[in-house]
Amino acid sequence: MARSWFEPTPDSLWVRFGEKPRQRAANLFHLIWTIYFFIDLLGREALPPRWTEVTLLAFPTFLFLYACVLTRPVRQAPWFGAAMAVLGMDCIWADHGGGSCFIVYACSFVGLNASFSVAYLRMAIVLAAYWGVVEWTNDWPWQEMAFLSLISVSVGTVNLFYRASAKHDAELKLSHDEVRRLAATAERERIGRDLHDLLGHTLSLITLKLELSRRLIDRDVDAARREMEEAEGVARHALAEVRSAVTGIRATGLAAELASARLMLNASMVNFDYVTDVPALPERMEAGLALVLREAVTNIHRHAQATVAEAKVAVEKDVLTLCIVDNGRGGVDTEGNGLCGMRERVKALGGTLRIESERGKGTRLQVAVPLLAAERIARASAIEADRIAS
Repeated sequence: MARSWFEPTPDSLWVRFGEKPRQRAANLFHLIWTIYFFIDLLGREALPPRWTEVTLLAFPTFLFLYACVLTRPVRQAPWFGAAMAVLGMDCIWADHGGGSCFIVYACSFVGLNASFSVAYLRMAIVLAAYWGVVEWTNDWPWQEMAFLSLISVSVGTVNLFYRASAKHDAELKLSHDEVRRLAATAERERIGRDLHDLLGHTLSLITLKLELSRRLIDRDVDAARREMEEAEGVARHALAEVRSAVTGIRATGLAAELASARLMLNASMVNFDYVTDVPALPERMEAGLALVLREAVTNIHRHAQATVAEAKVAVEKDVLTLCIVDNGRGGVDTEGNGLCGMRERVKALGGTLRIESERGKGTRLQVAVPLLAAERIARASAIEADRIAS
């Protein structure tokens, strides 16, 4: 159990910095400032009573709290920062001057995952408590306390601006990806228009053959019949090719929808991961599942207040399952238009949709579609295509 506690959670700072090794190194480098915890060794002629005992107890405790800030969920970081503040004040109460060092770390963490106003309010509470403990237990110069308070607020402010910058960068990345998506959409529309223009040549050929068959029908019935059959073959082939091309261009696959979901949720500071092992599916089924996934991700983005979400697509015993889980507030007891729409789409695919949403424990949405239903949909789509072509 102790080992699992120190394993970084998916929504921890350590995991979020997984693609930024320099940021991880910087967070470890910040521990160098704990050297000021041992300032009494240089600033005092004689150490106060129990200084060694307080040091041996407080310093490992601080390291544990610092590790928790990096490896536990970000939303819990302010609590560990508050614990650092309490630890520092306990040291000051025991006449250990190095406890002031922990106040700086506390102010840098109590404002994480909060707005600027809330963060500064928390820092003000920590510093007010610090001044009160010092005035009650020690006779330190006010200039020294004011200097440390200034450093604490400055470090906390830098962290706030860093968090705001990281969020802005995520939103900027999302906007860039949106621009690329719109450009791709425009390109697909252009291809569709080009395909439509190409039909002009095919239709002209059909028109010529029909005109020729009309002229030949009184003189050579067999030749007229051949021309009409050729015109029919050209029309069937052109219709099938255009329908297949346009459907392929417009269809949104599961892979593309999962990538889009990651961009949206990461911009909302939700750590989203997915696992996919999908066989080739009929376009109608894949498009339906993609729409279900899009609606579920939109609900997480707007309502769940989650920090971690996961999607998994797998095939188990001839059943395709799409499972979407988040650690948000849960409590979904009524189905609105979005959930009703998802249920109807899944039902049309011959599958089932199940929702587990206990309040405070997140939401789990699972879609199960038998692959036999996929085969039926494929056959139905083929029959429909032949009917349209004919």
